[in-house]
Amino acid sequence: MNSTAMLDPASAPAPAYGSAALSDLLPAVAKGLGVSDAPETGLVLPPADRVCVFLVDGLGWEQLRAHPAEAPFLTSLLPSSLAGTGRPLTAGFPATTATSLASFGTGLPPGVHGLAGYTVRIPGERRLMNQLRWQPHVNPRSWQPHPTVFRLTDRAGVATCQVSSPKFEYTPLTEVALEGGTFLGRLPGEERMDLAAERLAASDRALVYTYYSELDGMGHRYGVNSDAWRGQLMVVDRLAQRLAEQLPPRSVLYVTADHGMIDIAPENRVDFDEDWELRAGVALLGGEGRARHVYAVPGAAADVLTVWSEVLGDQMWVADRDQAIAEGWFGPKVEDRVYERIGDVVAAACDDMAVIATRREPGESAMIGLHGSMTPLEQLVPLLEVRR
Repeated sequence: MNSTAMLDPASAPAPAYGSAALSDLLPAVAKGLGVSDAPETGLVLPPADRVCVFLVDGLGWEQLRAHPAEAPFLTSLLPSSLAGTGRPLTAGFPATTATSLASFGTGLPPGVHGLAGYTVRIPGERRLMNQLRWQPHVNPRSWQPHPTVFRLTDRAGVATCQVSSPKFEYTPLTEVALEGGTFLGRLPGEERMDLAAERLAASDRALVYTYYSELDGMGHRYGVNSDAWRGQLMVVDRLAQRLAEQLPPRSVLYVTADHGMIDIAPENRVDFDEDWELRAGVALLGGEGRARHVYAVPGAAADVLTVWSEVLGDQMWVADRDQAIAEGWFGPKVEDRVYERIGDVVAAACDDMAVIATRREPGESAMIGLHGSMTPLEQLVPLLEVRR
């Protein structure tokens, strides 16, 4: 490949940390509730006494805009409608659930909270940690020591709770990203919406978080262009409307998401496990198909960067660790404890492609819908508002 076709990593559209990123949402909400020690942010939202945030896993801004028939209520909140004031936020990098939930819940970018990818290397060891499944187990408090915004609002006297599936109550990811106040487990989505509205009305000052994951699952399994995904979007739309119609006075509902998604055809996938060039000098392959952390064997980082740039540099932004940090991919600051979790080489897809690993990651490699990178389809998530 002609090296002049290589993408400059500096051209990657880094997330808008500090002004319009998912990590800015809860701090802005908390400031409006009078929580002075919430993280500082340039995002300003009108204050409200009662705030509910409904986070839909996998509901990208671009996907929502493309499906008005399936989501008439949510579409009515977009800026293209007469009453809509919605806007997009950037999820953060990588645009993946574990990273985004930590960014959302702590109000901090990935370089600070430290959940810097789907799988990352445990510093000082030659093994990966899956931060969504928390395998292998590490101490959650040492891995992510910063307080969540939920904990700060609870300490400030705001009635704080999370309404989600019971299976998430005791997970390490919930502990490091969403802990604070009361966890209320409900399985049916309708019950979550009803209980969220009930908890809002129960206190003069309240912060309620609720979550729905099934849309993301349909996207991974069948793709965002599938009937199954569109059917789940219809469910999400009905749930959001159900919650909005029950809002008590002096309250606001924000609907947001953790990432978007893109379908990648089989012919547009590069199999790391079958490509000797990409494997050369690589000790561990982390991240996911569209946002890779590549960890080199000692002394091979420069060579790995060269090969990945030459092989994939017209389809992915490929940078070494220090350049990815300097370009702000993980936020304006990367803490020392997080530095070695980031790959020696970081590769983020800008084209319709993915680097899969059929032997190392058979389940992930079979997924149709993928996410992780900084393209608008993956990076942009909605911030939709209903105010009573």
